[in-house]
Amino acid sequence: MLAILLAHAVAALLAPLVVRRLGRNGFFPLAIVPLASLGWVIDKWGTVETLHITWVPGLSMDIDFRFDALSAIMAVLVLGVGTLILIYCARYFNDDEPRLGIFAAEMVAFAGAMFGLVTSDNMLLLYVFWELTTVLSFLLVGHYAERATSRRAATQALLVTTAGGLAMLVGMIILGQVGGSYNLSELVANPPTGWLPSVAIVLILIGALSKSAIVPLHFWLPGAMAAPTPVSGYLHAAAMVKAGIYLVARLAPGYADSPPWRITIISLGLLSMILAGWRAMRAYDLKLVLAFGTVSQLGFMMVLVGIGTRDAALAGMTMVVAHAMFKAALFMVVGIIDHTTGTRDLRKLAHLGKAAPALAIIASLAAASMAGLPPLLGFVGKEAALESVLETNALGHWSSIAVVTVIVLGSILTVGYSVRFIWGAFGRKTLSKPSPAVSKMHKPGWLFLFAPGLLAVLGLAAGILSPQLEKLLTPYSTTLAPGPHADYHLALWHGFNTPLLLTCIVIAGGIALYIAQRQISRLHFEHPPLGNADRIYDATLRGMDTISMRLTGATQRGSLPRTQSTILATLVVVPLFLLIIDTDGGGVDLRMWDSPIQFTIALMMISAAIAATLMRNRLASVILVGLTGYGCGVLFALHGAPDLALTQFLVETLTLVIFVLVLRKFPAEVDESKAIGFKWPRAALAVAVGITVTTIAAFATNARNTRPIYELLPDAAYDLGNGKNVVNVLLVDIRAWDTLGEISVLLVAATGVASLVFRNRRFGIAPRVADAPSVIVDKAAANSDTTWLRGGDLIDPRHRSLVLEVTTRLIFPTIMVLSIYFFFSGHNAPGGGFAGGLTAGLALVLRYLAGGRYELGEAVPIDAGKILGLGLALAAGTALVSLFLGAPALSSAVFEFTLPLIGHVKLVTALFFDLGVYLIVVGLVLDVLRSLGARLDAEIEVKAP
Repeated sequence: MLAILLAHAVAALLAPLVVRRLGRNGFFPLAIVPLASLGWVIDKWGTVETLHITWVPGLSMDIDFRFDALSAIMAVLVLGVGTLILIYCARYFNDDEPRLGIFAAEMVAFAGAMFGLVTSDNMLLLYVFWELTTVLSFLLVGHYAERATSRRAATQALLVTTAGGLAMLVGMIILGQVGGSYNLSELVANPPTGWLPSVAIVLILIGALSKSAIVPLHFWLPGAMAAPTPVSGYLHAAAMVKAGIYLVARLAPGYADSPPWRITIISLGLLSMILAGWRAMRAYDLKLVLAFGTVSQLGFMMVLVGIGTRDAALAGMTMVVAHAMFKAALFMVVGIIDHTTGTRDLRKLAHLGKAAPALAIIASLAAASMAGLPPLLGFVGKEAALESVLETNALGHWSSIAVVTVIVLGSILTVGYSVRFIWGAFGRKTLSKPSPAVSKMHKPGWLFLFAPGLLAVLGLAAGILSPQLEKLLTPYSTTLAPGPHADYHLALWHGFNTPLLLTCIVIAGGIALYIAQRQISRLHFEHPPLGNADRIYDATLRGMDTISMRLTGATQRGSLPRTQSTILATLVVVPLFLLIIDTDGGGVDLRMWDSPIQFTIALMMISAAIAATLMRNRLASVILVGLTGYGCGVLFALHGAPDLALTQFLVETLTLVIFVLVLRKFPAEVDESKAIGFKWPRAALAVAVGITVTTIAAFATNARNTRPIYELLPDAAYDLGNGKNVVNVLLVDIRAWDTLGEISVLLVAATGVASLVFRNRRFGIAPRVADAPSVIVDKAAANSDTTWLRGGDLIDPRHRSLVLEVTTRLIFPTIMVLSIYFFFSGHNAPGGGFAGGLTAGLALVLRYLAGGRYELGEAVPIDAGKILGLGLALAAGTALVSLFLGAPALSSAVFEFTLPLIGHVKLVTALFFDLGVYLIVVGLVLDVLRSLGARLDAEIEVKAP
C-alpha cells in the first residue's frame, strides 16, 4: 500500500516532465501507475492487509492502513476508472493545452490520494487524504483559471467540502477520544455509546454528506461542471463524490443503529434523489443533466448504504459499482460530443446518432444502465435496492413503504432524464437533416472511444454475470446484520415479484414523464419553495462578510490602547472566573523568597516598573523596563538556572537595542500636551493583570499531585539526549519538534518585519567601502595610518566615536569567539545555538553602532534571508536525515573519537540542528539591524541637506 502511494507521488512529480517531453501522449505512461496498482488490488482481493508505522503515538497519529473488502471495491473504482480516464485524456486534450503537465500531475496525485483515503484505518490519516482530495479537486475544477466561472466553481467546491471536512474532523476527535482509539476497525468493532458519540456521528455525517453532494450541500457539484470533462468523469462520477458514500459504508456496521444515523441519511438522501432528478429534467447542458443526475444517484446510494442491513449494503455496493461505470462513461461521451461538435447544448444537436453510431451505442448502453433497464448492472442494482428496502427490519413497515415510494418516484425521474439525454444528444428531433454543429463535426477516433466504450460494455457484462460479481461484494455486505428472510442474491431474474412490478412502473412512468415533459415544464415554480441553493450560498458569504466587517469595526478601531485593554481585560476576567467556580476553596502554599537578596532584587524590579510608567523621557523608560528584565535574569541565576539567566540577559540586551533603533524616529520626550496622563482605570487594569498572572502561577504550582517532571529531566537529558544541559537538550532533542515550529515562526516573523519595512524586498546589503558614495570624512582619521573600522571613515564626524571604534575593533573577535564557545558547549554547559546566536547578534549590533550601515555590510556581506533559509534548511534537514536512516525524526546519534591536542570528542548530531537555530537567530538580528537600522540610516542620509 505504501509503495502504491509512493508510486503515485513520484508519478505526479514526474508528470510535468513527461507531458512536456511526449505531449498529450504522456498520459499513456502515467496510466501505467494506477493500472499496476490495480493489479496489486486484484491480487490481494479477499485478503486483509494491514500496515502500521508508529509516529507520534501520544497524539494518536500512527500511520495505519487497512486493505479489506470495502477498500478493495473502492480501490478498483479509483484505480480502474482512473486508468481509463488518463487514457481518455490523451485524446481529449490537444498538445497546446495550457498547464497540461500540471493537470496530469494533479490527476495522478488525486488517484493516489483517493487510494490512501479508502485504505486509511487511522481517522486522522483518513482526514489528511480527505483534505488532499479537496485541495486537488479545487485545482482540477479551477484548471481554466482565466475563466471567472471556473474560479467561482473551484472556490465554491473548496469552501463547502472544507467546511464539511472541518466538522468531520471535530467528530473524529470526539469519537476517537470517547472510543479510546482513532482506528476505524476498532471503533466499528467496539462502538462507544452515549450522547457524545451521537454528536460525533452527526459531525462526521456532515463531512460525508458535503463530500457526496447531498442536499442541502449539493449545489457545488453542478457548479463543478466548469471543470474539464475528464475531471467530471473521474472526480464527480467514480472517485471523490464516492468518498462520503465510502465513509458511511465504513461506519454502518457499527453505527447504523445510532439514533441520528438513519433519520439523517435516509431523509436527506431521498430529498436529494427527488430534487436533483427534477432539476435534471430541466437542464439543457448535457453535463448539467448528468451532474444533477449524479446528485440524485448519490442520494439513492447514500440511502442504501445508510440503512445498515446486509441486503441493503449489497444493493448499495452494486449501485456504487454500476454508477461508476455508467456515469463515467456518460461524462466521457459528453466530452467527445463537446470535443467534436463544439457544443453540449442538447437543443443544438440533431442526427448525431447517425453521424456517430458507435458513440450513440456506447451512450445508449450506459444510459440504459443508469435508467435501470435489463440486462445491465444498473437494473440488477435497482432490483436489489427495492427488494432490500421492502424486506428490511431496520425500518418500520410504513417507513419502508414510504422509502420505497420515494425511491420509485426518484427512479421515474432517472428514467425520464436518461431518455431525455439520449434523445436530446443523438435523436433526429424535428429536423430533417443534421444540425449545424453535427454537420461540421469530426468523427472521434477509436482510442477516444475506448475508455467510455469499455465501461459501457463492462456494465453490460457485469449485469449478465451478476452472480459472479456478488461473490466479490458479499465479503463487505456480510459485515452487517442480516435481514429477517434469506439473504438476497444478485441475479437478472427473480421471477414475477413486487420489485419487478415496481421496475415496470418506473420504466413506464419515466417514458411517460419524458413524453409529457413540455406540459410538466410549465408547472415550474417562479420562486422555488426551498430556495435556490446557489443564491443561498452567495447570501451566506455576503452575510459572513458583513458580520466580519461589523465585528472588525467594533473591535479594531485603530486605537492600540483600546485593543490592548480589551485583550488584557479578557485575560483578567476569564481565568479568574474559572478559578472561582472550579476551585475547591483550598489555599496555595507559596514560598516568597529564600534569601534577602531575592527580596531586594524584587523591590528594585518593582521600583523600575513604577518609574517606567511615570517617566516622560522615552529612552529612560526603555532602560527602566530593561532593568526589570535584567532583574528577572538575576533571579534565574540565584535559583540555579544559569542557562536561563544567560538567555534572559542576551534577549533583554538585544531588545533594548531594538527599542533604541526605533526610538530614533521619535522625539526624546513625550509631548505633555498630547499625553494621556495618569489614568486610574489603566492603573487598575495593570494591577489586575499582575495579580491574575501571579494567581494563575500560584495555583498551577500547587496543582501538582504527582512527582514533578523536572525531577526526571536531568537523567532523561543525559540518557536520551547525551547532554548535561537540560535546557539545551530539551530544545534540540527531547522537544525538538516544538523548537522546529518555533524557529519556523521566528523566520516568518522576520520575513513579516522585512515585508512591512521594505514593502517589496529586503533592504539590500550596504555597498562595500570601496564602492560607497562620498561623504564627509574625518580628515584626522583619513590621514591616520590606522583604520579601526572601514565603515567608520564614512560616518559624519559629528556622529563618530573613535573610542567606540577602537573598543569594537578589540572586543568584536572576542565576542564572536564567545559566541562559538556558547554554541559548542551548550549541550553540556550554559549556552547553545540560541544563546550563541544572540551573542553573535550582539557583536553585529556593536559593529553597526560603531561603524554604521557600511560597516555592517563589511561584517556580513550576505543577505539576511539567505542566512535564515540556510538555518531552517539545516534544522529541517536534520529531521529528514533521521527518517532516511530509519530513526525517528530529529533523533540524535552520538559519535565519539579522539583528536590530537584536543583529546576525546563526543559529537551529538543534534549539534547540526542547533546550528540551524544559531543561523536563524543571527539572520533575524541582521534583518532587524538592516530594517530598523540601516534602512532608517539611508532615509536620513537622503533627507539630510
